[in-house]
This record gives sequence, C-alpha cells and structure tokens, in this order.
Amino acid sequence: MIPAPDSPLVVEDLDVRIGSVNVVRDLNLAIGRSEFWGLLGPNGVGKTTLLKTLAGVFTPERGGIRLDGRRLDERGRRDIARRLGMLPQHTHYAFDATCLETALVGRHPHIKAWGRESRADRDRARDALADLEMLELAERSCMDLSGGESRRLALATLLVQDPQVMLLDEPTNHLDPANQVTILNVLHRQVSEARKSALMALHEVNLATCYCSHVLLLYGNGEWDAGPTRELLTADNLSRLYRCRVRLIDDGHQRVFAVSGGFDRRRDR
Repeated sequence: MIPAPDSPLVVEDLDVRIGSVNVVRDLNLAIGRSEFWGLLGPNGVGKTTLLKTLAGVFTPERGGIRLDGRRLDERGRRDIARRLGMLPQHTHYAFDATCLETALVGRHPHIKAWGRESRADRDRARDALADLEMLELAERSCMDLSGGESRRLALATLLVQDPQVMLLDEPTNHLDPANQVTILNVLHRQVSEARKSALMALHEVNLATCYCSHVLLLYGNGEWDAGPTRELLTADNLSRLYRCRVRLIDDGHQRVFAVSGGFDRRRDR
C-alpha cells in the first residue's frame, strides 16, 4: 500500500487480537486530513481494542502504525499526545476539580515541565466549553456532572489538547439526540475546517451516514472492509455486519437504515 502523502495516520499490515480472537488481520488503512472515519461493528468485535492499539496503548501482534510519517513505537508518549488524542468510552474523574481546570488538562502535552497554563490556554479551554454548550458549568465540580455532561467535558478536554488525529470511542454515549448532533457538528467542523483526521467508533449507523466520509467495518474473526461511506454502507453489508436484516429507506433527500424486526402486534392481542 502506498499511502497518500497527506495521511497523518497510516496502518500497515496490522494484526490485532484479543486473546485468541482476531480483531483485524492484515489491516491497511490511511486516514487523511479532513477525513472523518466511522468505525462500525457489533458489540464485542474489538472496536475499543483497535482504537487503543492505534493510540499506542496496546501492542499489535504484527504490522506497524505511522503517525506523521514516523513509527508510533519510536515516539515518546508526550510526542504522541501532541499529535494524537483519544476520547475513551468511559470517563472517570479521580480528583475533584472544576470543569475549566479539567479541560485545561488537555494542554499538558504542550506545556514544558514545571510550566503553567497561559492565558491563551485558558481561553482555548473556555472556547471548547462554549462550543459544547458547557461554559456556564466552567466553575462546577467535575464530580457533580451528569453522564452526558461528563461526556461533553471529556470531549472538551480533547479539543483543548488540539491533536491532529482524534480517536473517538463512542462519543455519543449518554447523550440525547440534540447533544449528539451538537458534539458531532463540533467534531465535523474540526475535521473539515481545521483539516484534522478522525476515527470514531459508534453504533448509530444513521449518524455515520450523516457525518462520516469513510467507514471501517469490523465483521469479526479478523475480517474487515474500508472505504467511502456511500459505497460501503449498504443494506447487505449492514445485515452481514450486525447479523440481522437491515433495509434502506431512501426518499431522494436522506438515506436511513432500519432494522427489520419486532413482533406482529396482531398476534400479540
């Protein structure tokens, strides 16, 4: 595979396993600037494991990962954190701090040892909170947030970190539809306007059709497929992916996928 010269994250012949289970075999992928990738697959297929491997938390069985042209395993953690950031699936705050102080943690990879946050850093943190409609909570304790508010604070911290590559593990968890749209609009602007690169694990297929330029599908047993969203997100592929019948509803303005299931209400009377 010859990656595009403008691909900050390149995966070469990657094998990833969970115990004896293959997550991906021979994965080759190049995520370019201004590309928003969706990572789709059933529960337990290894989406989180793959994201953590791409972030350098886990070591692959085989293959390599390049970040800005250099092997990931040749970079230090601070160096990686300046270029790549990950939003984990679950957020736990170990110390009591305000939302503003918590968001400012994202600047630490950019601050020298024993340094302090600058006024510009604090402004960046406030801007990130404002983008996620949390500025009014800036002085609230992170321990007093709802699940959805904690999720948005974690994303604000990632935005303050300002990495070129964003790995997002189910960022819409715990969020109502309006807040899902809010954060995905923010992420889409980061990708399209700031020319960042993103790989986002999610279960909401119809959100992927709205926001993702490309998708990576994990079928299980190491099998995968990758490419433009419009080409890969089909009823047949999704039926295979989720092992249930999926149909496409297309009115010419929007494409929506729906699961064909449920019970016959006439029989249930």
